[in-house]
Amino acid sequence: MRVLTRTWWSPSVGREKSVTVMLPPAYSPTAAPSPVLYLLHGYGGDRTTWLRCTDLTEHAARHKMILVLPESGRSWLINDARGRRYEDYFVHEVVTYIDENFNTVTRRDGRAIAGFSMGGACALIHALRHGSLFSVVGSHSGAFEAPLREGDPYARFRGDRRLAIPTERDHQRVWGPAGSQTRRAYDPYTLLAARDPALSLQVYLDIGLDDYARIISMNRNMRDALATRSVPHLYRERSGGHDWAFVNSGLPTLLAFIRDRLAAP
Repeated sequence: MRVLTRTWWSPSVGREKSVTVMLPPAYSPTAAPSPVLYLLHGYGGDRTTWLRCTDLTEHAARHKMILVLPESGRSWLINDARGRRYEDYFVHEVVTYIDENFNTVTRRDGRAIAGFSMGGACALIHALRHGSLFSVVGSHSGAFEAPLREGDPYARFRGDRRLAIPTERDHQRVWGPAGSQTRRAYDPYTLLAARDPALSLQVYLDIGLDDYARIISMNRNMRDALATRSVPHLYRERSGGHDWAFVNSGLPTLLAFIRDRLAAP
């Protein structure tokens, strides 16, 4: 894979932002266009996290996809309660830039979005809010019920310095208080109920059985909600915790699921 960095001034977030672009070995500006997978990091990560913490380069080279790795740090990829417009940045800047500067399949059946934890939740949220853009979703350990969270259900784990889940204060800075307009706008169950069934969607979910009980529960809830709404999906429970070792072990299955469901180059 050829790994590139692209940087521009983002009017949406008011600062320079960079994305990492991974081109498959057979990529050519003049050959058949390539499908694109947008891959989102977890809370506190950046556009390099997937490359540092997984064998993404090795696994992705087997598939003829362009991979795009944006970043939002501790901001969810949404237009949040503080006024940070990361959803606008991603949807209107990043996706547009990739299609204008690389040889991509520009239809929705040529675009997928996936992520880990925060990124997994945002992947599904964006596919539901922007059905004309994405046809396939993938999630490792998705934190789907972040808009519904109240208080700090992870308080007893705060002594673990590896915990990568926001405190109550940091969570409310992004989402606002319970019942806020931001929370209502991004509630995945509401979005799922309102989605246009004419826009086909296929979803991959997996969760580790050693993950936090709340995150296991919300993944099971999302599985059931997808089934109720007759959204085709593959759901897996397997060994592992809320960490990058779990993500890395499941990455080949995730990538194969996505590639098999995107338009051929």
